[in-house]
Amino acid sequence: MQDILSMLHALRRPALLMRAARIGAEDYRRATHLPRLLGYGVLPRHGSALMKLMEIESELNAQRVSGNSSYSLVKHVDVLIAMVSEARVLRAAQTACST
Repeated sequence: MQDILSMLHALRRPALLMRAARIGAEDYRRATHLPRLLGYGVLPRHGSALMKLMEIESELNAQRVSGNSSYSLVKHVDVLIAMVSEARVLRAAQTACST
């Protein structure tokens, strides 16, 4: 889990995107939002979900940086919201296990 959180911490994105993600994370509902991003079916564990979200976000960021016309700011923010929320759950679980 620490590797995933370290990778997430190393990401550098525009402050406005991350601010929107942190604000949106307050209303994140895993059962509602995650299937829309990863596909419907059984929800993956938090670590697996975060890895998949990071892959999707990486592709979206590449589109953003290159100025690709198919880039969707809304989808990028949605994915970042899910990433922030899933990371919070992982950090909480890690803290609970270490105490």
